[in-house]
Amino acid sequence: MVNAYYNPSMNEIVFPAAILQPPFFNVEADDAVNYGGIGAVIGHEFTHGFDDQGRHSDGDGNLRDWWTEQDAAQFKSRAQLMVDQYSAYNPIGDLHLQGALGLGENIADLGGVTLAYRAYKNSQAGKSGKTIDGFTPEQRFFMGWAQVWRIKYRDEALRRQVINGPHSPGMYRVLGPLSNMPEFYKVYDVKAGDGMYREEKVRVKIW
Repeated sequence: MVNAYYNPSMNEIVFPAAILQPPFFNVEADDAVNYGGIGAVIGHEFTHGFDDQGRHSDGDGNLRDWWTEQDAAQFKSRAQLMVDQYSAYNPIGDLHLQGALGLGENIADLGGVTLAYRAYKNSQAGKSGKTIDGFTPEQRFFMGWAQVWRIKYRDEALRRQVINGPHSPGMYRVLGPLSNMPEFYKVYDVKAGDGMYREEKVRVKIW
């Protein structure tokens, strides 16, 4: 099965073998692309332990509130920015994404890409990698994440995904998290007026 999951009651992350193939992982690709692909998926599952649902389970899988009131209040405030961000996306007709429904997955996407980018940079130990086909390693990292979510929907399938699915449609799994990451702005020189630009005051940083 091409999938992965976090199980809070067991505090475990599972990656079935079938996901370890392109576009998630490609033994022929360079590290930057694979960190952006499977690396970010691994980070995504880690982050589920600290999303709006996973945070209610402790390290032993017990359902209990182990956060301080201050931490919980900060989390809710930052999470609301993400709810507002995704609720503004309008993929088809008059239908908008349901920011609250997809909150856990969207938190995990942002956390996953953020963790994977940090891991990739740490793995390079300060070295600057080579440019391939005109793209720097950092640019290829984000391209690796984007390539994972390439998808073509029929209108009916897209509507069903928006109404029922906790996962945002593929394009928003790219546009949403990356438009919150300062690293993405720097790597692609994103400026005010560009399509993925968001004002700093509304950019989301949870983890």
